[in-house]
Amino acid sequence: MTAAPNAPVLRARALEKTYAPLAANAPGLQLFRDLNLEVASGEMVAIVGESGTGKSSLLHLLAALDKPTFGEVWCGPLDVTNLSPREAGNYRNRDIGYVWQFHYLLPEFTAVENVALPLLARGVSRKDALARADVWLSRVELHNRGHHRAGELSGGEQQRVSIARALVTQPKILLADEPTGDLDNVTAGRVFDLLQRLHREQALAGVMVTHNLGFARRCDRVLRLAGGKLTAA
Repeated sequence: MTAAPNAPVLRARALEKTYAPLAANAPGLQLFRDLNLEVASGEMVAIVGESGTGKSSLLHLLAALDKPTFGEVWCGPLDVTNLSPREAGNYRNRDIGYVWQFHYLLPEFTAVENVALPLLARGVSRKDALARADVWLSRVELHNRGHHRAGELSGGEQQRVSIARALVTQPKILLADEPTGDLDNVTAGRVFDLLQRLHREQALAGVMVTHNLGFARRCDRVLRLAGGKLTAA
C-alpha cells in the first residue's frame, strides 16, 4: 500500500533515554524526555544543538542501533523499538541509509566493492551487487573511480562513496550524522548539494544532524535538541 502524500514514514513517540550512572550514588544521564518526531516521505529535517545534547544518540535510536528507555520508534507500520538484534539488522539493511561523519570505507576493498557490501549482506549475487553499485557510483559522479581503493580517493570522494553505499539498497529513510563535518567548506558544499539532490530524487524521509546552520536552513525543517526535547529552531 502506497503511503499518502506527506504521511509520516518515521515516527518517534515519547522517547526517553537514560544511561546508568558510572559510579555508585552518582546520578544517571537522561538524554531525552518525552521527545517526539515525525518525518514524511520527501522531507529533510535538520537537527541542531550543542555538543553533548544527544543528537547522534537520537539517530542511533531511530536506526535501532540502540533502544530507548521508554517510548517508541516506528517506520511505517513497523515497531522498531521491539526488534530482535537480527530483525534490527534487517531493518537497517532494508529501510535505513546511514551516512556518518567519517566514511568508514573498508580500505582493502575498491570503491565499487564498498558500495556493493550492503547488497551482498542481503544475499544479492556478486555480479548483480557490483552492477548496481556501479550505477550508484555514477549517480554520485564517481563512475571513473570504482576500482580505486579508499586511500586513493580524496576526502570528498570518500564521502560520495559512503553516500552511494547508504542509498544502493534504496532505503525509505536517510540518516546523516554530520555528513560534511570532516570536509573543507568548498567540498562540504558540493557533498551537501549531492546529498540533498539524491534525497529529493529518492523521496526519502531524511534526518540530518549538523552544526552547519547554512546547510540546516536549506532543509525543510530545522529542529533544535535541547533539554531532552526537540523544538522548532
